[in-house]
Amino acid sequence: MNYSENARLTPSTLSEHHHSHRSRLGFFVDWCDDCRIENLNDITARDLHEYRVWRRKDLNVTSEKTQMDTLRVFFEWCETIDAVQPGLFKKIKSPVIPDGGSVDDTVIHTDEANEILEHLGRYEYATVEHMVWLILAKTGMRMGAAHALDVKDYRPGEEQPHLSIVHRPETATPIKNGRKGERPVSIEPDACEIVDDYLEQRRPDVTDEHGHDPLLASQQGRLSKSTIRRYVYKWSRPCAAGQRCPHDRNPEECEAATDLDQASKCPSSVTPHPIRRGYITRLLQAGVPVDVVSDRCNVSPAVIEEHYDVRTEDEKMRQRHQVLRETLGNADT
Repeated sequence: MNYSENARLTPSTLSEHHHSHRSRLGFFVDWCDDCRIENLNDITARDLHEYRVWRRKDLNVTSEKTQMDTLRVFFEWCETIDAVQPGLFKKIKSPVIPDGGSVDDTVIHTDEANEILEHLGRYEYATVEHMVWLILAKTGMRMGAAHALDVKDYRPGEEQPHLSIVHRPETATPIKNGRKGERPVSIEPDACEIVDDYLEQRRPDVTDEHGHDPLLASQQGRLSKSTIRRYVYKWSRPCAAGQRCPHDRNPEECEAATDLDQASKCPSSVTPHPIRRGYITRLLQAGVPVDVVSDRCNVSPAVIEEHYDVRTEDEKMRQRHQVLRETLGNADT
């Protein structure tokens, strides 16, 4: 297997990683050999999908996730030395085991969600579909919490602008964990601008059957959970945001592309929860303390550790060390 100089997989390069990382990447090297792929710059999203299908035949879900996460980190590093196509690491999907224990085949990483938001900001600015993605991707809240938001829960005039998540079972807008799930969730000024424009220009003047003013609204009242889910399916399809289909389908003939009711049949489309997973994972990888993530996203540290934390032990060590240095300054850490 002969790579270009910057993309060569040599023992000296991989020796910086843990032995298990070398083993996992070794399967990818073997697969490239079998497929006669000699240069990482030639790898496509379709190739990566085929590799995942090939690899999963011999793995359980947990092992598949570990291997694909390792490959994604490797490709992200390769991009820094121009050894792979820009943004290709974002196309690497891995299974995630959610709270309920069932398997979801994918996760929307923050960079992918931001690409979708950029597209919506350009072509669907301040629509309710834009609002759905904005709230889910920028706060990490559950779909049920987003569905429960009223206009009065948007607090842009506070010292720290935020959305207030409130448990209201009497109005058919309960949230997971009940009163214990209630909390303010801060939002950034650029997000507030979009919410303001939505309220001023796009949101229909409607109430729900309980007389409340839902934040996510249609002409019929509060946006249903099924409609929220539908918008997530719709815009998580790569072709919807103007990207090339990674599954080698013709968008003009693909039912998932031509019929919105069939959008969920796209292999790349997801339900709302993978957006939340991607958000939580990003916070952890950025070094945000677990207790802060727990409070913001209303998820226990134990669940975070079991289902969301994909950092290696070395990454955790470096992040702990950074926090200690920032807290203690030049004191002995």
